[in-house]
Amino acid sequence: MKQLNLQKAQNNLRKKFLKVGVKMIGPETIFFSKDTKIGKNVIIEPYVVIGPKVKIGNNVTIKSFSHLEHCKIENKVDIGPYARIRPGVVLKSGSKIGNFVEIKKSTLGINSKVNHLTYIGDSEIGKSVNIGAGTITCNYDGVRKSKTKIKDNVFIGSNSSLVAPLIIEEGSMVGAGSVITKNVKKKSLALTRSLQTEIKNYKRKSK
Repeated sequence: MKQLNLQKAQNNLRKKFLKVGVKMIGPETIFFSKDTKIGKNVIIEPYVVIGPKVKIGNNVTIKSFSHLEHCKIENKVDIGPYARIRPGVVLKSGSKIGNFVEIKKSTLGINSKVNHLTYIGDSEIGKSVNIGAGTITCNYDGVRKSKTKIKDNVFIGSNSSLVAPLIIEEGSMVGAGSVITKNVKKKSLALTRSLQTEIKNYKRKSK
């Protein structure tokens, strides 16, 4: 009986959002909470779960297999596929969260992008920031959580580890594959990288 009531509640929520113009591809695969708020011209692809306390603005696209809870999504935001938006997140207008990205207790600024394979936690990210694939904010040292601040127009190269507490100032760049442990000054390039070793005429061992 309880299961039937839950199914009925979900069907009623789907009908409610369809009536106000939410475009759903496969509505039977999309799950809402009773307090979900959605604006105009929103597209939700199949297999999306929207948990409690989610507010979604106008012209938002949420792609398949994404999970959202306790977050605020402003206008013209793209999410997913396979994105996890955890509690305490604010995605500002024009921002983008791509595939296999997890973000928690963070603000992503206007027109900033976190496109793939990334973890962002306890962070404040400014406008027009690009976070490269494989980037991790190292926010927990085993005792306490620390904050990462990335200011406007910063470019973070792929496969970088940002060890909090950390401030990356405006207009700076982090080279791919870096582990950044110290604050980065405005309009600077920061990188940590071992020298590449090459052995000429190397022959593999045979079995």
